[in-house]
This record gives sequence, structure tokens and C-alpha cells, in this order.
Amino acid sequence: MSLEHRQTAPAYAAVQYAMRVLATVDRHGRGVTADQLSRDISVPVDYLAPLLSMLKNEGYLDLQPDGAYVVGESAVLLGSSTRQRALGDKLKAILSRLRDEVGAAVYFSRYDDGEVRIVDYADGPSAPKVNEWVDFRDAAHASAVGKCLLTQLDVDGRRDHVSRHKVARFTSKTITNERVLFTTLDSHPSTVPTLDLQEYAVGTVCAAVPISVGAAVGCLAVSMPLERAHHLRKAADTLNKRAAPVLLSLTL
Repeated sequence: MSLEHRQTAPAYAAVQYAMRVLATVDRHGRGVTADQLSRDISVPVDYLAPLLSMLKNEGYLDLQPDGAYVVGESAVLLGSSTRQRALGDKLKAILSRLRDEVGAAVYFSRYDDGEVRIVDYADGPSAPKVNEWVDFRDAAHASAVGKCLLTQLDVDGRRDHVSRHKVARFTSKTITNERVLFTTLDSHPSTVPTLDLQEYAVGTVCAAVPISVGAAVGCLAVSMPLERAHHLRKAADTLNKRAAPVLLSLTL
């Protein structure tokens, strides 16, 4: 099974525009209409409409009765001294919505201090998370999360990682050759989700998409039982399309 190598909506461009919109709304103070925003940042209203809708739904903007936008509660909280708690709450809400949309467990992970770390996840009775039978820190070469994070590192970073974590075999599909692993990572297009098709655990498939801000390396991932593998591509595409709110939370 494979995913088609096709482009997805660039979350990074959306975040750049979102930051410009928020800065402009903040500058106006008492509110600004979509038409005025369009003129101020030289972006067509038709392009702004879905972006404004996303920012409103995520709580970054509020729409006043007179049709003017003002800065919303989420933007205020993420810029405050309680940012870490606000960010955690925001991330949990985003992951929960994604879980419900794709019908599977969803994860946000980062590569911190040379280790794979699952920052948070959203699962449920009908969306069980992966059984972590081997510590994810030791399974980067076999999991979608780990491979997606390693893909974003340079060669030295990858070599450092595998020098500390043995490229062990977990299933018959696990890549255990370091050279083959690095070649696979190097040849992987950044616009295509990283897959784990029973490489970490028999009976489980996963996909991950990169979520990075500056030097911080992260990813969004989804896992599901093998019998639902035909839904994996659609779920991965959804993660790509919904990545902007996560990036925006990390950027503010």
C-alpha cells in the first residue's frame, strides 16, 4: 500500500498569512472588516475568507455584530504569562477535534534533546491509541512519528540518534539497515506523509506529517488498525490540511 505523491495545502503559507492578519487586527484595536484587512495586507477577500473562518473557529479572532474582527481569547491567552497552560489546552482541543474528524487516534510529537517525545494525543473507545510495546524513543526507525521527525534532522542528527538507539527489528517489515533507512528518509518528499505500515507493530498502520517552527522539529500523526488501512490516506491528508492551527499555536 502506498500514498500518492501529491501536493497538499501548505500549512506554513497559511500560518504566515494568519500572523499578518492577527497583527493587522491587533493594530486596528477596535476592529477591522474583511474588506479593510484585504486592502491592508494586499490579499484578496476570497483568499482571506477561509483563513478568517479558521481563525474565528480556533478563537484567535472574534467577529463583532457590526462585521468587524477583533483579537480573540486564544490569541490573548497564548501571548500571556499563562501561555504554557493555554497552549496545552489548545493543543488538546485541536487533537480531540482531529480524532473525531478522522475517526482514529491522533498524536502531536516533538524531537526534544535528541529524543522522540509524544507531547499529547487524543484517543477514545472507537479510536484506540497504539499499544506502546516498545518505547517510542527506541523505535524512531520503525514508527511514522519517528521517521517523520528523523526526516527533518540533518545527517549528523540522524547518525547521533541511531548511535544511541539500535535499529532493531520489530516486525518483518522493519528497516534494520542504517544506510537503507537514511536513503529512505532522504528520498521522502516533504509534502508526502511518512508511513508506518506494520513496521512498529503487526496489525497497526500510522501516518505522520511534519509540524516545525524554526529549529523546533515536530509532527502530527494518526494510527489505526490494519483493517482500516484504506482510510489512512484520507486521514493523513486531513492532518496536512488542519496543521495550520497547531503551527499557529506554536508560533504565537
